[in-house]
Amino acid sequence: MSDMITADLVDLDLSADTKEAAARALAERMTALGRVTDLEGFLADVAAREAQMPTGLDGGIGIPHCRSEHVTEPTLAFGRSAAGVDFGAADGPADLIFLIAAPAGADDAHLTILSALARQLMNAEFTAALRSVGDAAGAAALIRGEEPAAAGAPAADAADAGPEGGQDSVAGPAAASAGPATVADEGTPEPAGPARPFRIVAVTSCPTGIAHTYMAAESLENAGREAGVEVVVETQGSAGFTRLDPEVVAAADGVILAHDVAVREKDRFAGKPTVDTGVKAAINRPGELIREVRDKAARGEVAAASPDATRSPDATPVERGGEPGEGYGTKLRTWLMSGVSYMVPFVAAGGLLIALGFAIGGYEINKAPSVMDHFVWTQADSWGALLFQIGGVAFAFLVPVLAGYIAYGMADRPGLVPGFVGGSIALTIDAGFLGGLAAGLISGAVVLAIQRIRIPKALRGIMPVVVIPLISAAVVGFLMFVVIGKPIASAQSAMTDWLSGLSGANAILLGALLGLMMCFDLGGPVNKVAYTFATAGIAVASPSDSAMKIMAAVMAAGMVPPLAMALATTVRGRLFNAAERENGKAAWVLGASFISEGAIPFAAADPLRVIPASMAGGAVTGALSMAFGATLRAPHGGIFVVPLIGNPLLYLVAVAAGVAVTAALVIVLKGLRRAAPGAAAQGPDGADPSAPAPGEKQPVAA
Repeated sequence: MSDMITADLVDLDLSADTKEAAARALAERMTALGRVTDLEGFLADVAAREAQMPTGLDGGIGIPHCRSEHVTEPTLAFGRSAAGVDFGAADGPADLIFLIAAPAGADDAHLTILSALARQLMNAEFTAALRSVGDAAGAAALIRGEEPAAAGAPAADAADAGPEGGQDSVAGPAAASAGPATVADEGTPEPAGPARPFRIVAVTSCPTGIAHTYMAAESLENAGREAGVEVVVETQGSAGFTRLDPEVVAAADGVILAHDVAVREKDRFAGKPTVDTGVKAAINRPGELIREVRDKAARGEVAAASPDATRSPDATPVERGGEPGEGYGTKLRTWLMSGVSYMVPFVAAGGLLIALGFAIGGYEINKAPSVMDHFVWTQADSWGALLFQIGGVAFAFLVPVLAGYIAYGMADRPGLVPGFVGGSIALTIDAGFLGGLAAGLISGAVVLAIQRIRIPKALRGIMPVVVIPLISAAVVGFLMFVVIGKPIASAQSAMTDWLSGLSGANAILLGALLGLMMCFDLGGPVNKVAYTFATAGIAVASPSDSAMKIMAAVMAAGMVPPLAMALATTVRGRLFNAAERENGKAAWVLGASFISEGAIPFAAADPLRVIPASMAGGAVTGALSMAFGATLRAPHGGIFVVPLIGNPLLYLVAVAAGVAVTAALVIVLKGLRRAAPGAAAQGPDGADPSAPAPGEKQPVAA
């Protein structure tokens, strides 16, 4: 690890007050050493990873990390903050911050060393030593494994990390504190006397596969030692993974799956007591997970066909997933958003292709004959018809994909067959989007009900391939065709008629409401509800004029927050800190591209001012767009699809009005904060009030 971190990559007096500022300060050190070629591009990759899941861990640790094409070699930077920086951990801010940068094509050896560091972070002596070390060189040496974690302890040599993606660890505090190994590495556990200990096999994985994966593994292993339980962990990280020995799996008494991405080859664990949770749960409460799997084994609860199906037998289908304490509504939203996330790419591709078809061939292109029968290479109408018909095919997948992946989110792969079948039936009976939602939820529930049935071992092999698809598809088909299909189709028709009849004040009020929703959580669940409502209206071959007006209002409102923040940082930059001013530059492009998440850094830093101001501007834009009668056939694209918008000039006026309202409100509210009693005032020389105070450490320049 000697080439990954040096004293120049350590800041023991990190003065950043936000996670974005902390990442920037450490990334600037990497840039200064030539480890990062494009600072802004790398920080965008870090932010994208952070958006997937917060990287704060209990115990005051923050580990922002990513793989990026802007990184030349695997690099680690370390910062120690006296005030602490919020990285989303449940127990508060982090004072130990590690920025891990891996190239997009990093080799397994380097990633294995980084995974070994992640394991060391779970050792209390190691983190205590980092909090007390007095100089940058000493901190870098400590992280490299060249210094002991506790005063007076003998120094340890760095061990070579093995190719198993983190099964071996860097020598040092974590390795030294392990004590007598009661946890097997990658083989059959050794006998432990007449009464053998309880045996657990576990799998850990996270979206990036660099840090959380290995920290969860270390945490489970340490908890296993304390509980007298044998734990064998398979880490499915970026450095690849070595499958658990089938004999170890067969001998296991229980299974823990701690993951935020799909577990590879998880059918290996069918028929065993299984706890399925997120990777952070294994880091923060490993002892609880071990107790839970032991309790399940004592009760005889096993996974019938897939580890994802293992839940309390009394749980409802929607209650079967998520973290303990989550409510029914939270879990329901999770399953619905699973389907929506897979549907949106079909919406974007199909909608844009159809819109381009109209732009090239005119609004009569939907009456063109099939391009299989008539296509002339030199005629624009033929190309327009081709694009329109391809887009129509893509749109035909929307409802089946929505239903299939709602069921997938509930019941894993066995839910796909009944989900797609139910979604296709919803199209056949004109139940549309509402029918797809119902089909997905019913499909997941039916599969889970089947999986709760105790099946002889001899029949388990054919359950996911033959029995579950056959029975679940038949049941879902019966329910959709005979029982609930007609009422849902009637409800869908009523909603379509209502949308078609919207006019005047009702349409304007709906536009304002959708604008408020789009700007409430900037890409979160409420935003997605409004966006899904709009796309559902245009996800047909011939959407109504009202549906296209709703789509236009939703996209216009979604562009407002990032564009407004960009404008505010340009007009009154002194009201924002350096990191926000940099984010403002990127927000121009993000807002123009209809990416509402571009305003998240501003909302996270000052939610009480930014969010209400964004909602006000979004409501103005949504209402004006509906009042102007702007229409949109494409579900995405921002200003880049303006030529495809009906009444484009008035549409841009609506966007500009909302941006002006939000920017003005933000400037006024932040100005009031600066002028309030006790607030930091501008200095007599006109100095920027967001600049570091005397004595504070300036970030290293790139």
